[in-house]
Amino acid sequence: MSNRIETLEFQAEARQLLQLMVHSIYSNKDVFLRELISNASDALDKLRLESLVDKDLAADTSDLHVEIEVDREARTLTVRDNGIGMSRDDVVGLIGTIAKSGTAELLTKLRESKDSAGSADLIGQFGVGFYATFMVADRVTLVTRRAGEAEGTRWESTGEGTYVVETIDDAPQGTAVTVHLKPEDSDDNLHDYTADWKIREIVKRYSDFIAWPIRMTVERPGEDDAVTREVQTVNSMKALWARPRSEVDEAEYKEFYKHVSHDWADPLETIHMRGEGTFEYEALLFLPSHAPVDLFAPQARRGVQLYVKRVFIMDDCDALMPNYLRFVKGVVDAHDLSLNISREILQQDRQIQAVRRRLVKKILATVKELKANEAEKYRTFWSEFGPALKEGLLDDPDNAEAILDIVSVASTHDPAELTGLRDYVERMKDGQGDIYYMTGESRAMIENSPHMEAFRAKGYEVLILTDPVDEVWVERVGQFDGKPLRSIAKGQVDLDTEEEKEEAESAREQQRQEYADLLTWMSEKLSGSVKEVRLSTRLTTSPACVVGDAQDITPTLEKMYRAMGHEVPQVKRILELNPGHPLVEGLRKAHEQEAGADSLGDTAELLYGMALLAEGGELADPSRFTRILADRLARTL
Repeated sequence: MSNRIETLEFQAEARQLLQLMVHSIYSNKDVFLRELISNASDALDKLRLESLVDKDLAADTSDLHVEIEVDREARTLTVRDNGIGMSRDDVVGLIGTIAKSGTAELLTKLRESKDSAGSADLIGQFGVGFYATFMVADRVTLVTRRAGEAEGTRWESTGEGTYVVETIDDAPQGTAVTVHLKPEDSDDNLHDYTADWKIREIVKRYSDFIAWPIRMTVERPGEDDAVTREVQTVNSMKALWARPRSEVDEAEYKEFYKHVSHDWADPLETIHMRGEGTFEYEALLFLPSHAPVDLFAPQARRGVQLYVKRVFIMDDCDALMPNYLRFVKGVVDAHDLSLNISREILQQDRQIQAVRRRLVKKILATVKELKANEAEKYRTFWSEFGPALKEGLLDDPDNAEAILDIVSVASTHDPAELTGLRDYVERMKDGQGDIYYMTGESRAMIENSPHMEAFRAKGYEVLILTDPVDEVWVERVGQFDGKPLRSIAKGQVDLDTEEEKEEAESAREQQRQEYADLLTWMSEKLSGSVKEVRLSTRLTTSPACVVGDAQDITPTLEKMYRAMGHEVPQVKRILELNPGHPLVEGLRKAHEQEAGADSLGDTAELLYGMALLAEGGELADPSRFTRILADRLARTL
């Protein structure tokens, strides 16, 4: 074996972070031990899983544990595990660089953070826990050997910008991190990391729930002033999810959530449940208080941790949680699954599917309770996860009704508050049969749309839907509480009562006759862009608007499909004219008098272009539109 020794430089951002850690004055330095123990626990989980998958793996799994060793004279603290270990490439790749995005933001926030809790939270937030060792260390040494490999690796750095990597042949399986502590500060006894009581305190606070034993050799006074040394397990190892809720305090739940989610904030809500009967399981789930940055990223981590009889099976078990609940974190411990189960079998396992159904119903019921009883929590949840949850209306028809009860959307009823669909139904006007809505890119665009004019004039409430998923689910769901969901930008709209219709019928019939020739001419003139030109009953102040047939897809949905690479035929829409507007009335009269055909044609194009722009649409030929408009304006001067 060649004893390769290399001195390498840290990645630039890692070097900046190290300097900040080394010279920091943050008082909550205890987090370094929490992070080392958490890393060791993860390594043990990974070895257990790999040994189940690879029966030929040459690894000892008979006594998996974490060990903490202190040398007071040398002022060193070592955290050792006999888990999966790392190869040389792993060491360079995982420790020499910071692959996670957002490091620059972390550096800024760490510099700005003045309190100990804030710095600890930030360290956890950005997943750079190993670097926290340099808050307390002059030098850090790591010795590791990956399970199944013959050679080990020794890594060492003072945190000054470089590190040394050496291939060695006598490393035990797993990883040992030795922290060479800075000189003792006589005025700072609270941070004596060679003291047994201090280590116990940190373990109890942060790592008591770790499933693996955390062992430490402690000294005890014996007879005749003799000192005896004994190995003690300093964590309870009792799975938090297996304890009755009455025996777990909120602080334990919060710490456990941070452990399984790698989040820095407390959870919004805790769900502790147990399934009994033919198939037993325990579940400890959490609703986060904020959405992860990768909530809508295709490659984001999804699912909860799966254990079987306290044995870790997999980290992101998406078979237990539908994609629209991908933000839920936690643990499910099943009692009767086979330990050698594969992911493919897991997806089809009846017991897993039964657990999944129960978990989903419990999560949705919990959110519904928040909506009914804890408005502030619910508002936080919906603002962070509402768009993701609404995906369930497309993917999970069995729970669509429960999801609809949770949904909150903007409405013209109250600009400052969201509304539930059931609240909308309770406010519906007498004789109103449909739930009216409009989709668009923003609230301002929808509220200023010509499509809203008749509804505003008549006092009808309209739901304002601006999330991309809204374009799809309202079409798929179709109704709520027996009331059809109807887009105000599609089909014919007539909000008059029967009495009003009778009174207006003669006037409308006269208008239809007066405008018949103009409508026929404009339909032909604009045939390349619209399927029909007709009179409108939805406009009160605007000259024109563009609407779709009842079964047409919306322009926004059309663009979404094209952006995803789908071939979608162009859908021609309908141009509606307001016969009470002076521009439309003037165009009719000019057409009757057979004014210049070119001039009338330009006016028709302008009218259609203005209708498109009013709803936030895109012009097919913006330069032609502006040229015609400029010519018309010039003639008025």
